[in-house]
Amino acid sequence: MPWTTADIPDQSGRLALITGASSGLGLETARALVARGATVILGCRSRTRAECARQELLGAVADGGAVDLLDVNLADLASVLRAAQELAERYGRLDLLINNAGVMGLPRVLTRDGFELQFGINHLGHFALTQALVPLLRGRPDARVVTVTSGAQYFGRIDYDDLQGERRYDRWKAYGQSKLANVMFARELQRRLDAEDAGVRSLAAHPGVARTNLQPASVAASGSWIEPLAYRLMAPLFQSAAMGALPQLHAATAPEAKPGGHYGPDQFGGMRGWPSEARVAPAALDSQQCQRLWQVSEELCGAARERRAQELGDITVAA
Repeated sequence: MPWTTADIPDQSGRLALITGASSGLGLETARALVARGATVILGCRSRTRAECARQELLGAVADGGAVDLLDVNLADLASVLRAAQELAERYGRLDLLINNAGVMGLPRVLTRDGFELQFGINHLGHFALTQALVPLLRGRPDARVVTVTSGAQYFGRIDYDDLQGERRYDRWKAYGQSKLANVMFARELQRRLDAEDAGVRSLAAHPGVARTNLQPASVAASGSWIEPLAYRLMAPLFQSAAMGALPQLHAATAPEAKPGGHYGPDQFGGMRGWPSEARVAPAALDSQQCQRLWQVSEELCGAARERRAQELGDITVAA
């Protein structure tokens, strides 16, 4: 039988943070968790959109859990660290972190810290957020980190010589790089958590071809007549955001979800369907490369912190 939201165990008493939760996959993930009793924190860049999502969730789920808001801009490491500190001060714990937010196929733009936007938001922002919040996850029963990737991981390549696309930039290659980085990060995080005996699961999930606001944003940014036509031709393959959210919900809640596991749709080569174990991009199976990406990510975030030391101040997160 297919796994659905009806199979989500009771989430009462659990605290979950979902980035990018004001629409699309994040909103559907929040809806399912709130319906099962979780307290869900919507981590969003726009307070207005987050409040609209909060009201929608509270109106749709009469007897579920609570919904809270947390301001976080993944394109700004100072915002990321402030958000982690605020969550620690507000709750002092965390049971589930879903690294869901992302951007796709955009022209070359830089984050506040000077990183290429797709690599900066999709990978480095979540890398820094997760590192800051792991202390709140340690010791919590069934604590998990779920990092959302995509099928673009399969054609992704980490270009260490030009990570920020300074010499040459292709928006789809940059997107594939960021999505491959998501899987590599999730796998290396599990290795490090195991080494610490932290009792925290790190998993990855991808939604297949799901209809969200990423596609219209990408098409609008392209300025091309070909991409809108291509998306119209592909329309029959797209599944709903609610279906696309199932793999990350499975990774986040299913008792059988494996530490270090990777989940995605089970039909049409992973483009749509019910959640199941999914193939990992071969490049993410190289543990040495995963460790290298981790080290480079630490160096990039550390250098950004030094550059902005006065603004960032001494932002720390204490369990």
